[in-house]
Amino acid sequence: MKRVIFLLFLIVGTHYANAQLNEIGVFVGGSNYIGDIGSTNFINPNEFAIGALFKWNPSARYSYRISGTFASIAGNDRDSDIASRVERGYAFTNKIKELSAGIEFNFLEFDLHSFSKPATPYIYTGISYFSYKNIYFDGNNDVNYENHSTFAIPITLGFKAKVSSHLILGAEIGARYTFTDNLDGSNPVKGLKNDDSLKFGNVNSDDWYVFSGVVITYTFRRLPCFTCFDSRNAKKRRKNKLFK
Repeated sequence: MKRVIFLLFLIVGTHYANAQLNEIGVFVGGSNYIGDIGSTNFINPNEFAIGALFKWNPSARYSYRISGTFASIAGNDRDSDIASRVERGYAFTNKIKELSAGIEFNFLEFDLHSFSKPATPYIYTGISYFSYKNIYFDGNNDVNYENHSTFAIPITLGFKAKVSSHLILGAEIGARYTFTDNLDGSNPVKGLKNDDSLKFGNVNSDDWYVFSGVVITYTFRRLPCFTCFDSRNAKKRRKNKLFK
């Protein structure tokens, strides 16, 4: 998974090396999961997450984005408000390695070339592919029995602002709806005998994980000017009127 993420970043970076509208940066924050163990709070970062991202901005209203993120997730029934979970006493940890690609839409025009439109809220979505460890519970101990990968749908809300001519600072919360119900070992359905006896919780509801944190990006190559094209057209129109 690490090699795939590195290769994709290398390809994208090489392809857009001469482009005008590039951003490259880092994400630093926390992670949490929502499933069949522990707290049911949707935004409750209790583990560390870090990542890198690349954006190509063809417009002041949207950008194409690719990112790679590494995170831990954990759950402990002692942190739950549900009495049956507290009594059960399960706890687990897992590792997430995610590659995500999609489109980031700005609610306001965001001109990287000037400070006239320096900030905007935004939403990001696309498709994520991530790896994790399939686990099951032997007594109260979680046991890793294989590595697995699947897809997720990211839904991210954020706010970003220019802090200098080249730096952009943002904060975002991104939930991932996954296509698995076994981030926490509640639904081990592959590679084990007597799978049904190991299942618990709601086996008809897939797990979620959430990244919350800050994003810092650096704009490089020549900064874009989304309004320059309109300005040039206006000058041409004025010039044509003078010669009529």
